[in-house]
Amino acid sequence: MRAKTAVVLGAQWGDEGKGKIVDVLSERFSAVARYAGGHNAGHTVIIGGRRFVLQLIPCGVPRPHCKCVIGNGVVFDPIYFLDELARVRGMGVEIDDRLFISNRAQVILPYHRMIELAAENAPGRKKIGTTSRGIGPAYEDKMARSGLRIVDLLHPALLKTHIEAACAEKNAIAHALFGTDPLDPAAMYEEYAGAAEQVRPFVADTGRILNNILAQGGSVMFEGAQGTLLDIDHGTYPFVTSSSATAGGAVTGSGVGPTAIGTVISVTKAYVTRVGEGPFPTEIHDAAGENLRARGNEYGAVTGRPRRCGWLDIPLLRYSNQVNGAEWLVVTKLDVLDELDEIPICVGYEIGGKVTDEIPADVRGIDLVKPRYITLKGWQQSTEGITEFDKLPPAAREYLRFQERESGARIGMVSTGPDREQTILLPEFAQALDSIHA
Repeated sequence: MRAKTAVVLGAQWGDEGKGKIVDVLSERFSAVARYAGGHNAGHTVIIGGRRFVLQLIPCGVPRPHCKCVIGNGVVFDPIYFLDELARVRGMGVEIDDRLFISNRAQVILPYHRMIELAAENAPGRKKIGTTSRGIGPAYEDKMARSGLRIVDLLHPALLKTHIEAACAEKNAIAHALFGTDPLDPAAMYEEYAGAAEQVRPFVADTGRILNNILAQGGSVMFEGAQGTLLDIDHGTYPFVTSSSATAGGAVTGSGVGPTAIGTVISVTKAYVTRVGEGPFPTEIHDAAGENLRARGNEYGAVTGRPRRCGWLDIPLLRYSNQVNGAEWLVVTKLDVLDELDEIPICVGYEIGGKVTDEIPADVRGIDLVKPRYITLKGWQQSTEGITEFDKLPPAAREYLRFQERESGARIGMVSTGPDREQTILLPEFAQALDSIHA
C-alpha cells in the first residue's frame, strides 16, 4: 500500500511559491512537517487577502485540523520563533495544542550570526549571498558534533556550560579573523534560558509523532525550504544553503523512513528567479527582467532583496525532477507572463561549442553555459484567478504542456494569483490527492 505522504519542495533556487501550495494542499493532510533550513526561508500564505509570512512554523498552521511539526533537520532560533509565534497568535490562529518542535533540532545562538555576518563581509572572502541569520554556522556545529540541541536547551546547567565554552571559542575566532567585538555569555544565557521555558511546552519527539500519525492512518505533508538548486549536495555549490533541500532531506530531517514517502510534488515558477550570488544561466539583464520582477513582485519574503529573474530553464527543471523523483509538477505565477507576445524557454546548453542538456557540476562550467532557446507564443490576455485548466488561453495551456513533456513530471496544479483560491487543480492530481487522504 502506498504511503499517505507527500513531499512539497522547490524545483529551482527557492521562492517558487511553496507556501501557497502547502497551504492549499494542507486541507487534505493530518500534519505538515518542516524538515530543513531555518528562519532564512520565508513562505507567504494569502487567505482572503490576509497575508501570513511564515519562516519556522509550517504553512499548514491556518488549517485548524492540521498538526504542525518543526523537524529535527531544522536549525531553530528560539528568540525568532517566539516572535513568529506571537504574530501567528495575533492573527487569531489557535496553535498551542498542535505545534510540535523536535527535541533533536539544532539551536541557533548569537555567535552563529556573529560568525556568519563577519565571514560574509570579510575582505577577500567569496560572498555566498547568505541572509546572515546564522544558518550555515549552526549546521557547521551540528556536523562538528559541537552544537546545542533543543533537548539540551531545556537543561539550564548544560545550557550555561555550553554557552560559556562556545563563547570562549567563537569570540576568540571572530576577533582573530575578523576583529569582531566579543559576545557576553552571561547575558546570552539569561536570554536563552528564559526563551527555553517558553519553548518547552512545544518540544517533543516529533519523529515518533509523525510515525504514529501514519500508523493510525493519517497523512503527512513534508514542507521543503529553499529549492533543489540550493541543496548542499545537488545545488550550484558553493552558492547553496547548508541543508538538504531535496526530497531525501524529508527522511533525514523528520525521522520517518524512506519507505514512508508516497509522492513528491515539485513547485516551479513559470519562469526562474534567484536571490543572492551564484550562477544563473537564463538570467535576463534587460528591461524584460525588470518587467518580470515588477509584475511578479520579486522581492525576498525574508530579506526584501530584489530577485534576479530569468526565463524557464528546462535542463535545470529536468535535473531537479530527476534528483527528487518528482511525480507531480506545480507551476506558479503563470499570470506574470500574461502580457508577453513571445516567451523564450531554454531547452539546452552550449558549452565550448558542444551542445548538451547536462548540468555542469562546477560553477565555472555553469558560468560558461550559453543557453539555447526556443520561443513559444504568448497569450496576451489575463489568466489571473482562472480556476479551470480548460479556461486558460490555448497558448497558456501549450506553454504548460510543453513543461510537462520536457520535465519528466505531470502538471497537477497551476497558480494564477497569490490567493489560496486562485488555483487550478487538475482532475488527475485531485484524484491522486484523494487517494492519499482516503
